[in-house]
Amino acid sequence: MLLMNNLFRDFHISLEWIKVAAIYIAVVCLLFILRWVTMHFIKRLNSKDVVQNIQAFRVLVNWVTTYGILVFTLIYFSKSKWMFSKVASLGKVEISFFLIIVAILIVSFANRLSKVVTKYLLPKAYDRYQLDRGVQFTFNRIFHYCIMIIAFVISLTTVGIDLSALTVFAGVIGVGIGFGMQNIASNFISGIILLFERPIKVGDRVIVNDIIGDIEKINMRATIIRTIDNEHIIVPNSYFLEEHVVNRSYSDPTMRLRIPIGVAYGTDVEKVRDLLLQVAAEEASEAKVILSNPEPFVNFSGFGESSLDFELFVWISNANQIITTKSNINFRINRVLEQHAIEIPFPQRDLHIKSVADGTFKAWK
Repeated sequence: MLLMNNLFRDFHISLEWIKVAAIYIAVVCLLFILRWVTMHFIKRLNSKDVVQNIQAFRVLVNWVTTYGILVFTLIYFSKSKWMFSKVASLGKVEISFFLIIVAILIVSFANRLSKVVTKYLLPKAYDRYQLDRGVQFTFNRIFHYCIMIIAFVISLTTVGIDLSALTVFAGVIGVGIGFGMQNIASNFISGIILLFERPIKVGDRVIVNDIIGDIEKINMRATIIRTIDNEHIIVPNSYFLEEHVVNRSYSDPTMRLRIPIGVAYGTDVEKVRDLLLQVAAEEASEAKVILSNPEPFVNFSGFGESSLDFELFVWISNANQIITTKSNINFRINRVLEQHAIEIPFPQRDLHIKSVADGTFKAWK
Protein backbone atom coordinates (compact mmCIF):
# COMPACT_ATOMS: atom_id res chain seq x y z
CA MET A 1 0.00 0.00 0.00
CA LEU A 2 2.84 2.35 0.84
CA LEU A 3 4.47 1.54 -2.47
CA MET A 4 1.29 2.37 -4.33
CA ASN A 5 1.02 5.69 -2.51
CA ASN A 6 4.61 6.58 -3.41
CA LEU A 7 4.02 5.68 -7.02
CA PHE A 8 0.84 7.69 -7.12
CA ARG A 9 2.60 10.67 -5.52
CA ASP A 10 5.49 10.49 -8.01
CA PHE A 11 3.02 10.20 -10.87
CA HIS A 12 1.09 13.21 -9.54
CA ILE A 13 4.32 15.24 -9.26
CA SER A 14 5.30 14.27 -12.79
CA LEU A 15 1.93 15.39 -14.08
CA GLU A 16 2.30 18.70 -12.27
CA TRP A 17 5.74 19.28 -13.81
CA ILE A 18 4.44 18.36 -17.25
CA LYS A 19 1.56 20.79 -16.80
CA VAL A 20 3.87 23.59 -15.62
CA ALA A 21 6.33 22.98 -18.47
CA ALA A 22 3.52 22.82 -21.04
CA ILE A 23 2.06 26.15 -19.91
CA TYR A 24 5.50 27.77 -19.92
CA ILE A 25 6.31 26.49 -23.43
CA ALA A 26 2.87 27.54 -24.68
CA VAL A 27 3.30 31.11 -23.40
CA VAL A 28 6.81 31.36 -24.90
CA CYS A 29 5.51 30.08 -28.24
CA LEU A 30 2.64 32.58 -28.05
CA LEU A 31 5.15 35.42 -27.56
CA PHE A 32 7.08 34.30 -30.64
CA ILE A 33 3.87 34.05 -32.65
CA LEU A 34 2.89 37.58 -31.59
CA ARG A 35 6.34 38.76 -32.62
CA TRP A 36 5.99 37.14 -36.05
CA VAL A 37 2.49 38.60 -36.57
CA THR A 38 3.67 42.07 -35.53
CA MET A 39 6.68 41.99 -37.88
CA HIS A 40 4.50 40.71 -40.73
CA PHE A 41 1.99 43.51 -40.12
CA ILE A 42 4.71 46.17 -40.05
CA LYS A 43 6.19 44.95 -43.36
CA ARG A 44 2.78 45.15 -45.06
CA LEU A 45 2.23 48.78 -44.12
CA ASN A 46 2.80 51.22 -47.00
CA SER A 47 3.33 54.27 -44.83
CA LYS A 48 6.58 55.99 -45.78
CA ASP A 49 7.39 56.84 -42.18
CA VAL A 50 6.95 53.23 -41.10
CA VAL A 51 9.12 51.97 -43.96
CA GLN A 52 11.89 54.40 -43.01
CA ASN A 53 11.77 53.28 -39.35
CA ILE A 54 11.21 49.57 -39.93
CA GLN A 55 14.62 48.76 -38.45
CA ALA A 56 13.71 50.61 -35.26
CA PHE A 57 10.41 48.69 -35.04
CA ARG A 58 12.25 45.41 -35.56
CA VAL A 59 14.67 46.22 -32.73
CA LEU A 60 11.77 47.22 -30.45
CA VAL A 61 9.80 44.05 -31.17
CA ASN A 62 12.85 41.82 -30.57
CA TRP A 63 13.56 43.75 -27.39
CA VAL A 64 10.02 43.30 -26.04
CA THR A 65 10.02 39.60 -26.95
CA THR A 66 13.35 38.85 -25.24
CA TYR A 67 12.60 40.69 -22.02
CA GLY A 68 9.01 39.46 -22.02
CA ILE A 69 10.32 35.88 -21.89
CA LEU A 70 12.82 36.69 -19.12
CA VAL A 71 10.30 38.55 -16.98
CA PHE A 72 7.66 35.86 -17.50
CA THR A 73 10.21 33.22 -16.45
CA LEU A 74 10.93 35.09 -13.21
CA ILE A 75 7.24 35.59 -12.39
CA TYR A 76 6.03 32.14 -13.45
CA PHE A 77 8.66 30.24 -11.47
CA SER A 78 8.81 32.70 -8.55
CA LYS A 79 7.37 30.07 -6.16
CA SER A 80 9.45 27.17 -7.43
CA LYS A 81 12.15 25.91 -5.09
CA TRP A 82 14.62 25.16 -7.87
CA MET A 83 14.58 28.85 -8.89
CA PHE A 84 16.12 29.85 -5.54
CA SER A 85 18.20 26.75 -4.86
CA LYS A 86 21.97 27.17 -4.74
CA VAL A 87 23.74 26.60 -8.04
CA ALA A 88 27.17 27.84 -6.99
CA SER A 89 28.76 29.86 -4.25
CA LEU A 90 31.16 32.78 -4.30
CA GLY A 91 32.57 33.16 -0.84
CA LYS A 92 29.60 33.49 1.48
CA VAL A 93 27.23 34.37 -1.36
CA GLU A 94 25.01 31.62 -2.73
CA ILE A 95 24.24 31.97 -6.44
CA SER A 96 20.82 30.80 -7.62
CA PHE A 97 19.05 30.67 -10.99
CA PHE A 98 16.97 33.67 -9.93
CA LEU A 99 20.03 35.83 -9.29
CA ILE A 100 21.68 34.69 -12.54
CA ILE A 101 18.58 35.59 -14.58
CA VAL A 102 18.29 38.99 -12.87
CA ALA A 103 21.96 39.74 -13.52
CA ILE A 104 21.61 38.74 -17.19
CA LEU A 105 18.47 40.85 -17.43
CA ILE A 106 20.25 43.94 -16.06
CA VAL A 107 23.38 43.63 -18.22
CA SER A 108 21.55 42.77 -21.45
CA PHE A 109 19.01 45.53 -20.82
CA ALA A 110 21.83 48.05 -20.37
CA ASN A 111 23.52 46.84 -23.56
CA ARG A 112 20.35 47.17 -25.62
CA LEU A 113 19.51 50.52 -24.04
CA SER A 114 22.97 51.79 -24.98
CA LYS A 115 22.53 50.64 -28.60
CA VAL A 116 19.09 52.26 -28.91
CA VAL A 117 20.27 55.58 -27.44
CA THR A 118 23.45 55.75 -29.56
CA LYS A 119 21.66 54.70 -32.75
CA TYR A 120 18.35 56.55 -32.58
CA LEU A 121 18.50 59.34 -29.97
CA LEU A 122 22.04 60.75 -29.90
CA PRO A 123 22.25 61.24 -33.71
CA LYS A 124 19.54 63.91 -33.43
CA ALA A 125 21.71 65.85 -30.98
CA TYR A 126 24.74 65.36 -33.22
CA ASP A 127 22.88 66.76 -36.22
CA ARG A 128 21.69 69.73 -34.19
CA TYR A 129 25.20 70.69 -33.11
CA GLN A 130 26.80 69.56 -36.41
CA LEU A 131 29.38 67.29 -34.81
CA ASP A 132 31.71 65.41 -37.15
CA ARG A 133 31.72 61.64 -37.43
CA GLY A 134 34.78 61.19 -35.21
CA VAL A 135 33.30 63.15 -32.30
CA GLN A 136 30.05 61.21 -32.62
CA PHE A 137 31.90 57.90 -32.39
CA THR A 138 33.82 59.09 -29.32
CA PHE A 139 30.65 60.11 -27.48
CA ASN A 140 28.95 56.84 -28.44
CA ARG A 141 31.79 54.70 -27.08
CA ILE A 142 32.10 56.68 -23.84
CA PHE A 143 28.32 56.47 -23.26
CA HIS A 144 28.36 52.71 -23.94
CA TYR A 145 31.27 52.08 -21.58
CA CYS A 146 29.65 54.11 -18.78
CA ILE A 147 26.30 52.34 -19.13
CA MET A 148 27.91 48.88 -19.13
CA ILE A 149 30.08 49.65 -16.08
CA ILE A 150 27.04 50.87 -14.14
CA ALA A 151 25.03 47.80 -15.19
CA PHE A 152 27.88 45.48 -14.17
CA VAL A 153 28.13 47.09 -10.72
CA ILE A 154 24.35 46.93 -10.23
CA SER A 155 24.24 43.27 -11.29
CA LEU A 156 26.98 42.37 -8.81
CA THR A 157 25.15 44.22 -6.05
CA THR A 158 21.89 42.47 -6.97
CA VAL A 159 23.53 39.05 -6.81
CA GLY A 160 24.77 39.97 -3.34
CA ILE A 161 28.48 40.33 -3.95
CA ASP A 162 30.09 42.93 -1.69
CA LEU A 163 32.07 45.25 -3.95
CA SER A 164 34.55 45.98 -1.17
CA ALA A 165 35.51 42.31 -1.32
CA LEU A 166 36.66 42.83 -4.90
CA THR A 167 39.65 44.93 -3.82
CA VAL A 168 41.79 41.82 -3.35
CA PHE A 169 40.56 40.47 -6.67
CA ALA A 170 41.40 43.80 -8.31
CA GLY A 171 44.89 43.60 -6.85
CA VAL A 172 45.40 40.16 -8.35
CA ILE A 173 44.11 41.41 -11.69
CA GLY A 174 46.53 44.34 -11.46
CA VAL A 175 49.46 41.97 -11.00
CA GLY A 176 48.21 39.89 -13.92
CA ILE A 177 48.00 42.98 -16.09
CA GLY A 178 51.50 43.96 -15.07
CA PHE A 179 53.00 40.65 -16.14
CA GLY A 180 50.83 38.73 -18.57
CA MET A 181 48.44 41.32 -20.01
CA GLN A 182 50.75 44.20 -20.86
CA ASN A 183 49.74 44.16 -24.52
CA ILE A 184 46.01 44.15 -23.80
CA ALA A 185 46.29 46.86 -21.16
CA SER A 186 48.49 48.97 -23.41
CA ASN A 187 46.07 48.73 -26.33
CA PHE A 188 43.06 49.43 -24.11
CA ILE A 189 44.64 52.57 -22.62
CA SER A 190 45.80 53.61 -26.10
CA GLY A 191 42.21 53.26 -27.32
CA ILE A 192 41.01 55.60 -24.56
CA ILE A 193 43.73 58.11 -25.51
CA LEU A 194 42.75 57.90 -29.18
CA LEU A 195 39.10 58.62 -28.31
CA PHE A 196 39.98 61.71 -26.25
CA GLU A 197 43.12 63.11 -27.91
CA ARG A 198 41.86 62.14 -31.39
CA PRO A 199 45.09 61.98 -33.43
CA ILE A 200 42.93 59.73 -35.59
CA LYS A 201 39.14 59.49 -35.66
CA VAL A 202 36.47 57.53 -37.45
CA GLY A 203 36.28 58.58 -41.11
CA ASP A 204 39.92 59.72 -41.39
CA ARG A 205 42.00 58.53 -44.33
CA VAL A 206 45.35 57.23 -43.11
CA ILE A 207 48.45 55.55 -44.50
CA VAL A 208 49.77 52.65 -42.42
CA ASN A 209 52.83 50.78 -43.73
CA ASP A 210 52.21 52.23 -47.23
CA ILE A 211 48.59 50.97 -47.13
CA ILE A 212 45.87 53.59 -47.67
CA GLY A 213 42.57 53.16 -45.84
CA ASP A 214 39.77 54.79 -43.86
CA ILE A 215 39.24 54.44 -40.10
CA GLU A 216 36.06 52.37 -39.67
CA LYS A 217 35.96 51.75 -35.93
CA ILE A 218 38.09 52.29 -32.82
CA ASN A 219 37.47 49.36 -30.47
CA MET A 220 38.80 48.71 -26.98
CA ARG A 221 41.85 46.81 -28.23
CA ALA A 222 42.26 47.50 -31.93
CA THR A 223 41.28 49.87 -34.72
CA ILE A 224 39.57 48.66 -37.89
CA ILE A 225 40.83 50.18 -41.16
CA ARG A 226 39.07 49.62 -44.48
CA THR A 227 41.50 49.92 -47.38
CA ILE A 228 40.67 51.41 -50.76
CA ASP A 229 40.53 47.80 -52.03
CA ASN A 230 37.74 47.13 -49.48
CA GLU A 231 39.99 44.96 -47.32
CA HIS A 232 39.87 45.33 -43.54
CA ILE A 233 43.02 45.67 -41.46
CA ILE A 234 43.00 45.22 -37.68
CA VAL A 235 45.68 47.42 -36.12
CA PRO A 236 46.46 47.47 -32.36
CA ASN A 237 45.61 50.84 -30.81
CA SER A 238 49.11 51.29 -29.40
CA TYR A 239 50.50 51.36 -32.96
CA PHE A 240 48.98 54.80 -33.59
CA LEU A 241 50.76 56.25 -30.55
CA GLU A 242 54.13 54.59 -31.10
CA GLU A 243 54.63 54.47 -34.88
CA HIS A 244 54.66 56.93 -37.76
CA VAL A 245 51.15 57.25 -39.20
CA VAL A 246 50.10 59.61 -42.01
CA ASN A 247 46.64 61.09 -41.43
CA ARG A 248 45.41 62.88 -44.53
CA SER A 249 42.29 64.13 -42.77
CA TYR A 250 43.81 65.30 -39.48
CA SER A 251 43.11 69.04 -39.57
CA ASP A 252 42.74 70.17 -43.18
CA PRO A 253 41.12 67.94 -45.83
CA THR A 254 42.83 69.81 -48.68
CA MET A 255 45.89 68.20 -50.20
CA ARG A 256 48.45 69.01 -52.91
CA LEU A 257 48.57 66.53 -55.76
CA ARG A 258 51.91 66.10 -57.57
CA ILE A 259 51.90 64.71 -61.11
CA PRO A 260 55.36 64.15 -62.73
CA ILE A 261 55.80 64.23 -66.52
CA GLY A 262 58.83 64.09 -68.79
CA VAL A 263 59.15 65.35 -72.37
CA ALA A 264 61.88 64.92 -74.99
CA TYR A 265 64.84 67.27 -75.22
CA GLY A 266 64.25 70.06 -77.73
CA THR A 267 60.60 70.53 -76.73
CA ASP A 268 59.32 74.08 -76.16
CA VAL A 269 59.20 74.19 -72.36
CA GLU A 270 56.88 77.24 -72.26
CA LYS A 271 54.44 75.37 -74.47
CA VAL A 272 54.59 72.36 -72.14
CA ARG A 273 53.87 74.62 -69.16
CA ASP A 274 50.86 76.20 -70.88
CA LEU A 275 49.47 72.82 -71.91
CA LEU A 276 49.77 71.42 -68.38
CA LEU A 277 48.00 74.45 -66.92
CA GLN A 278 45.31 74.02 -69.58
CA VAL A 279 44.85 70.40 -68.51
CA ALA A 280 44.46 71.49 -64.88
CA ALA A 281 41.89 74.13 -65.82
CA GLU A 282 39.87 71.67 -67.93
CA GLU A 283 39.83 69.08 -65.15
CA ALA A 284 38.86 71.73 -62.59
CA SER A 285 35.87 72.74 -64.70
CA GLU A 286 34.53 69.18 -64.57
CA ALA A 287 35.77 68.00 -61.18
CA LYS A 288 34.88 70.43 -58.42
CA VAL A 289 37.39 68.71 -56.15
CA ILE A 290 40.26 70.72 -57.72
CA LEU A 291 40.74 74.09 -56.03
CA SER A 292 41.43 77.37 -57.83
CA ASN A 293 43.16 78.79 -54.75
CA PRO A 294 46.02 77.93 -54.48
CA GLU A 295 46.32 77.97 -58.24
CA PRO A 296 47.77 75.04 -60.21
CA PHE A 297 51.52 75.38 -60.72
CA VAL A 298 54.01 73.79 -63.14
CA ASN A 299 57.47 73.09 -61.78
CA PHE A 300 60.36 72.57 -64.18
CA SER A 301 62.13 70.17 -61.88
CA GLY A 302 65.30 69.49 -63.89
CA PHE A 303 67.12 67.79 -66.71
CA GLY A 304 66.88 64.02 -66.62
CA GLU A 305 68.96 61.43 -68.44
CA SER A 306 66.55 61.24 -71.33
CA SER A 307 63.88 63.86 -70.63
CA LEU A 308 63.03 67.36 -69.45
CA ASP A 309 61.26 66.76 -66.15
CA PHE A 310 58.17 68.71 -65.10
CA GLU A 311 55.72 68.47 -62.18
CA LEU A 312 52.11 69.64 -62.23
CA PHE A 313 50.91 70.71 -58.78
CA VAL A 314 47.17 70.99 -58.12
CA TRP A 315 45.29 71.32 -54.83
CA ILE A 316 42.25 69.15 -54.15
CA SER A 317 39.61 69.60 -51.46
CA ASN A 318 39.19 65.93 -50.61
CA ALA A 319 42.14 63.58 -50.08
CA ASN A 320 39.87 60.60 -50.76
CA GLN A 321 39.71 61.66 -54.42
CA ILE A 322 43.46 61.64 -54.99
CA ILE A 323 43.61 58.45 -57.06
CA THR A 324 40.66 59.30 -59.30
CA THR A 325 41.82 62.87 -59.87
CA LYS A 326 45.38 61.86 -60.65
CA SER A 327 44.22 59.24 -63.13
CA ASN A 328 41.91 61.71 -64.92
CA ILE A 329 44.67 64.30 -65.20
CA ASN A 330 47.13 61.72 -66.57
CA PHE A 331 44.59 60.76 -69.26
CA ARG A 332 44.24 64.43 -70.23
CA ILE A 333 48.00 65.02 -70.29
CA ASN A 334 48.60 62.02 -72.54
CA ARG A 335 45.85 63.13 -74.94
CA VAL A 336 47.02 66.77 -75.08
CA LEU A 337 50.66 65.86 -75.68
CA GLU A 338 49.68 63.51 -78.49
CA GLN A 339 47.57 66.23 -80.11
CA HIS A 340 50.54 68.63 -80.09
CA ALA A 341 53.08 65.99 -81.18
CA ILE A 342 55.11 66.29 -78.00
CA GLU A 343 57.13 63.17 -77.36
CA ILE A 344 57.24 61.44 -73.99
CA PRO A 345 60.72 59.81 -74.06
CA PHE A 346 61.83 56.55 -72.47
CA PRO A 347 65.37 55.41 -71.55
CA GLN A 348 67.24 53.85 -74.46
CA ARG A 349 70.79 52.79 -75.36
CA ASP A 350 72.60 53.02 -78.72
CA LEU A 351 75.12 50.29 -79.63
CA HIS A 352 78.00 51.37 -81.91
CA ILE A 353 80.19 48.75 -83.68
CA LYS A 354 83.57 49.82 -85.11
CA SER A 355 86.04 47.71 -87.11
CA VAL A 356 89.77 47.86 -86.38
CA ALA A 357 92.86 47.01 -88.39
CA ASP A 358 93.21 43.36 -87.32
CA GLY A 359 89.69 42.57 -88.55
CA THR A 360 88.13 42.31 -85.09
CA PHE A 361 85.28 44.39 -83.85
CA LYS A 362 84.85 46.44 -80.73
CA ALA A 363 81.45 47.42 -79.40
CA TRP A 364 80.51 49.99 -76.88
CA LYS A 365 77.42 51.86 -75.80
